[in-house]
Amino acid sequence: MADALESLARTALGNAHAPYSRFRVGAALEAADGRRFFGCNVENASYGLTICAERAAVAAAVAEGVRRLARLVIVTERGAPSPPCGACRQVLAEFGTDLAIRSVSGTAERSWRLADLLPEPFGLDEKGKEG
Repeated sequence: MADALESLARTALGNAHAPYSRFRVGAALEAADGRRFFGCNVENASYGLTICAERAAVAAAVAEGVRRLARLVIVTERGAPSPPCGACRQVLAEFGTDLAIRSVSGTAERSWRLADLLPEPFGLDEKGKEG
């Protein structure tokens, strides 16, 4: 059943720029304080410069001062429900590993906790040392 967060992700999906892979993705985040943010994937001819939908949503949230995330919904149009890629998992972990993630594709959906997808994220302490 679609909720408000999924609806935001579907709206973002409609704006995705994926001329190379044709794999459009929309994502919506809910911050711990209840505010919601969304993003879509933005591909680039120089593939390494592509921005994932999840990281676009994180950037929008951070730009508004958010530092704790609660839920993420990812929507795609084809294939199996997709978890965040490894780079997105690491970026999301910066804002809490208890993040609830739900991915929807067609009529199928899957759910995870970020801590299960990325059990040992890389981290630095305040002095810039691994921790």
